[in-house]
Amino acid sequence: MTTGLPGSRRVRSLAVLGDSVAAGMGDPVPGGRWRGFAPLLADAVEPARFTNLATSGARVAEVWHTQLPDALRVEPDAAIVMIGMNDTMRSDFNAELLWQQLNHVMCSLVAAGTAVVTIRYHDHARVFRLPGPLRRLLNRRIDSLNRILTSVAEVHGAAVVDLDRLPGAYHPAAWSVDRLHPSELGHRMLAAAFATGLAEQGVPVPSEVSLTCSGGVPVTRLDHVRWLLIKGVPWVASRTRDLTRYSLAALLRAILRRSPRTDVAVPAHICPPSDPPRAWPAG
Repeated sequence: MTTGLPGSRRVRSLAVLGDSVAAGMGDPVPGGRWRGFAPLLADAVEPARFTNLATSGARVAEVWHTQLPDALRVEPDAAIVMIGMNDTMRSDFNAELLWQQLNHVMCSLVAAGTAVVTIRYHDHARVFRLPGPLRRLLNRRIDSLNRILTSVAEVHGAAVVDLDRLPGAYHPAAWSVDRLHPSELGHRMLAAAFATGLAEQGVPVPSEVSLTCSGGVPVTRLDHVRWLLIKGVPWVASRTRDLTRYSLAALLRAILRRSPRTDVAVPAHICPPSDPPRAWPAG
């Protein structure tokens, strides 16, 4: 059981920012809905208010422009930021831009008195088999993303859950049929890890996150075959085409000695990097 520091007061508001994993994909429940780690974590933290802003397909830019201002409006005491994997799978991947955007997200949350826990990603190729060139490119990008996430977390005092070192993270049972999203067990493991990260930040976690699966919809072998034919093969093909275009564009830029644009305007709601972070709990 993970608990907060003695004397910590109850969390008034918990916010989750991120992509389809944070939105619960991979953990179906009756009624055609997704559950995922976020509500499981909320059950353990027992906040007065819980807001999940994550959306399927979200990239860092969406968290920066859309989810962040919505999160700040609910004045979270604690927040989970799980984002970046979708950026590694696109041809316009830009590490410098991602650092700028993630730095502003973290800075804004911490300056508002929010305890933040973020993520370091696993070796995706150990879970989802990809063609050699695509696998090597993706590994390089995930390594770059992880260095960005670690750097930003260190600057602003956020806690980090390292999926590569999470016990059981590479077990097949931790992953859903698509091998891109956690299964119910995987989401429970994430919820428990995030609960530990929040407790390390001094956030009270009154209840335990159970790793015993319950309440989800069982996944059959037919579901595996259906996903492979309808979504799996087309997904690999689309990512291969996208990254092949990226490789050709990179070659052309090298020939023309041009670099992609990386400058970006900073929205007014985001604090400048020089603002000092504030520790939770806020006054």
